[in-house]
Amino acid sequence: MKKQLIIALLLAGGLWTSSCEKKATTEETATATEQNSSEGSAPVAANDPATNPNVTGQEAVNPNAPKPVMTFKETEFDFGDIKADKKVEHTFTFTNTGKAPLIIENASATCGCTVPEWPHEPVAPGETGKIKVVFDPTGKSGQQSKQITITANTDPQINQVSIKTNITGTVPQAGADGPVRM
Repeated sequence: MKKQLIIALLLAGGLWTSSCEKKATTEETATATEQNSSEGSAPVAANDPATNPNVTGQEAVNPNAPKPVMTFKETEFDFGDIKADKKVEHTFTFTNTGKAPLIIENASATCGCTVPEWPHEPVAPGETGKIKVVFDPTGKSGQQSKQITITANTDPQINQVSIKTNITGTVPQAGADGPVRM
């Protein structure tokens, strides 16, 4: 009988505590609304990034706003046959055929032997930009194909270009002859 009385008291206390918390939250909201209306300002929106740190502001982006479009002169370049000891480079040219400034966030290649360089300033609508790609064939031989992925504020967000080549005449890699003897 004592156990049942204690359990009943704990349940009653828990319910009373949770109802007080809800009441306090409701009272705080009402007080905040009264303060806003007395100051002549509109109630604070729950998804306002200025007042809610959990909102990133991405909700405010207009999905129907004009977007930049990245139009390449060419999306693939073939270097043909190259020697294994000579770096090669190619520049891909693109035009922003959209109606908003184009901003490239990143350009990356499928391997460290291919290094892209891209414009870090916005490309205005109608203007052209260049992405320079340097390929280092050291330690590679035969047919090679590398993709460069460009992330930008375009739709779609990802654009790709690629290079290919055939590497002839291998060059020995460092340490290929075994250990150095002294």
